[in-house]
Amino acid sequence: MKTPIQNLIEAERKAEILFQEIEKQGIVQVGKTEKELNTEVYELAFSLFGIKKYWHKRIVRSGKNTLLPYKENPPNLTIQEDDILFFDFGPVFDDWEADVGKTYVTGNNAQKLKLKQDVELAWHEGKAFYQANKETLTGADFYNYTKKLAKKYGWEYGNHHCGHLIGNFPHETILGEEETNYIHPNNHELMSNKDVNGNERFWIYEIHFVNTELEIGGFFEQLVS
Repeated sequence: MKTPIQNLIEAERKAEILFQEIEKQGIVQVGKTEKELNTEVYELAFSLFGIKKYWHKRIVRSGKNTLLPYKENPPNLTIQEDDILFFDFGPVFDDWEADVGKTYVTGNNAQKLKLKQDVELAWHEGKAFYQANKETLTGADFYNYTKKLAKKYGWEYGNHHCGHLIGNFPHETILGEEETNYIHPNNHELMSNKDVNGNERFWIYEIHFVNTELEIGGFFEQLVS
């Protein structure tokens, strides 16, 4: 029998296959609306893996909508020439959740291409910091570190947290919305603490960098272990 972390890694591996297929098939195209792209990705995931279940709403954000964090529900925009957009999908594979987010750029705008690159570089830098300090790191510590990363790369941080717990579906109905379940500035518990049943906890790490003046944002998230 697989361990929880093995199941989560396998779920993420399948989600990565979905994103690879999105890129291979050229689904991201100028002139499509966010909702149209969302539907196409849903249909692709169903054809690849038979996925009907997602543990959170499926997000496609483009243009100025990329400034907005998860909880917002902005108007449906159309993908433009020289645009920036990101996906945030939480597919469920055999009752194990994945949560993967990536940024795309439709043109050659240098700032947008830098933002796409920076959110990925910063995520890996943050992961290395987490792995080096995970036994003594609180959620607040990791959030404050991530805000400094945004400044280091020349951006603002775009959300009130930078990640959350992940697990067996549906984890959010069990854990609720308490700040201790997020990599949040008010979470002063050790991220390495066990859950109430003594089980190891696992985290999704999110990078959301924005420039409010340019009205652009970039997003990248994956399991950090």
